[in-house]
Amino acid sequence: MPHVVVLGAGFAGLNATDQLAKEGFRVTLLDRHPYNTFQPLLYQVATGGLNAGDITYSLRYFSARRHVRFRCATVVGIDHDARQVLCDDGVNIGYDYLIVANGITTNHFGIPGAAEYTMSMYTRAEALKVRDTIFGGIETIAGMSDPHTGGFTIVVAGGGATGVEMAGQLAELRSNAIPKVYPELNPALVHVVLVEMGEHLLAPFDDKLRKYTLRELVKRGVDVRLRTAISQVHADKVDFRDGSSMPVDLVIWAAGVSGNSALREWGLPLGRGGRIEVNSDLRTTNDDRIFAAGDASIIVDNPLPQLAQPAIQMGRHAAKQILNLHREQPTEPFSYHNKGTMATIGRADAVLQTPNGLKITGLVAWLGWIALHILFLLGNRNRIQTLINLAVRYVGLGRSGVIVGDVAETPKLRAIRRT
Repeated sequence: MPHVVVLGAGFAGLNATDQLAKEGFRVTLLDRHPYNTFQPLLYQVATGGLNAGDITYSLRYFSARRHVRFRCATVVGIDHDARQVLCDDGVNIGYDYLIVANGITTNHFGIPGAAEYTMSMYTRAEALKVRDTIFGGIETIAGMSDPHTGGFTIVVAGGGATGVEMAGQLAELRSNAIPKVYPELNPALVHVVLVEMGEHLLAPFDDKLRKYTLRELVKRGVDVRLRTAISQVHADKVDFRDGSSMPVDLVIWAAGVSGNSALREWGLPLGRGGRIEVNSDLRTTNDDRIFAAGDASIIVDNPLPQLAQPAIQMGRHAAKQILNLHREQPTEPFSYHNKGTMATIGRADAVLQTPNGLKITGLVAWLGWIALHILFLLGNRNRIQTLINLAVRYVGLGRSGVIVGDVAETPKLRAIRRT
């Protein structure tokens, strides 16, 4: 059987690997981490609701169960003529077919200071850094002999699903945890600001759900600022295009994603947002033995949203097309089956919409969100542990409890404490 190399162990990569293994292909899965990360729940790690281990899964265990070879390495290039993947440890891995599914990175849109002074949540390490900074900041102002009049201000940039979920959870953290865990601290000193340059939150959703989301966030005490664009980020403040500024302690960047710029050096055709351009069958436009799937790719004639479901379906489709080529059959165009989309706002509150026009809000949508996310986690241990921790956070007597780590101060608060 041909040897297929899969780059990246996200939704697309794992589903492609699983499908190829079932068909008997020799498969090598490459990722720079020895674990898969369930990205939709990273914001729960960042706000102390889940342990990082709850949403990560061993890639070696995943691979061994499917008789797939796993290699933990960073890819530095592709030799198209020799059909080899070049790794940072000097090892070159030959392939008959290649699937590139290495995901995305943060897009700062060229805004000065954004890359240097903001934090993202697209990896396990980034989520833990955000968590330690949030609780480090709260710990710092709680320990001051005189209350810090400026408080602790967190700006969430971007009004998509990630930004809405993060802002909503931060608001609940302030309302539930601070009064019980930090009795000496006035919760009003913690400010949560959600900034969106567009006219709406959750742009892909129906207008009714957008307005509902806005009302619910405001009800929770989130300072939502629509039609507000960031022009520059500093260590201790954010500048807006209208000329105003805001002192900040932490900026969480959820405003956009892009493909990895290194992909161009790999000889892959990049299109909008730095994503790999592919034809309708998911083969790249310049190499008929290389496929690209998931967030890293863009179908030239039919761009799709960078969500879990398109990535899952694209990974499986790419694997099926390799089987067709092996059997000397024609490839088939990819057809996305939209199963709907959802976003959680906070405890017992979420929005959900389906392609047939069904729109659900509140508790029912929230329970559906929990069930779906637990279902798609890898491993029964992770599912059970996640269910327990979410139950403690949202239902149990420990609703005020959080999972904490090291204390990380922001530059602004560190300077204040020293004075």
